[in-house]
Amino acid sequence: MVKLATMDNLLFDGPEDAPLGDAPLTIALAHGAGAAMDTPFMAFFAEGLAERGFRAVRFEFPYMAERRRTGVKRPPDRAPLLLETWKAVIEELGPERLIIGGKSLGGRMASMVADEAGVRGLVCLGYPFHAPGRPPERPENARIDHLKALKTPALILQGARDTLGSHAEVPSYPLSAAIRLHWLGDGDHGFKPRTASGRTERQNWDEAVGEIAAFISSL
Repeated sequence: MVKLATMDNLLFDGPEDAPLGDAPLTIALAHGAGAAMDTPFMAFFAEGLAERGFRAVRFEFPYMAERRRTGVKRPPDRAPLLLETWKAVIEELGPERLIIGGKSLGGRMASMVADEAGVRGLVCLGYPFHAPGRPPERPENARIDHLKALKTPALILQGARDTLGSHAEVPSYPLSAAIRLHWLGDGDHGFKPRTASGRTERQNWDEAVGEIAAFISSL
């Protein structure tokens, strides 16, 4: 088990000091494979949710924390360590009033521990339904086995043309009834649309934050 000794390892937006039982629902967000917890994308979602009255918490997996310390890029840790890191964060914050999720890799790992941890909800910001370059039409490439039986209420926000799971393919997947999919118009894996679509990245990000806030409130 990865141990987080203190809350100093976590980055808070919203009411950090309130006792967990008295605080609003908390959402913990993990970063994607290649970017840290303080990117504009991650900051926008954490700060946007804090502005809506929720407590948002960000953290980094060990490989990203080491990159921050040394400046040397490393590939993501293997799945067992990523999952143990998530479990440690959940233990630190307590699952009772906690929603977990994150960007791509971070959200996928959260989805794999959500039921076991007994958290209140799950939010995925661009779920990687298959690896880059892996044909989605081949069932062995789909990362959905655990999503078929997921019991934790979940919201997956997905760009309509996400190359890791587009609107053309994902609706055919046999996902659990506990999962709600929300499609962001013409968005890519980071929800950015093409200029010709008439939408902007900021519109998609704003829409996504609104959907997350409504989802959390429903819990």
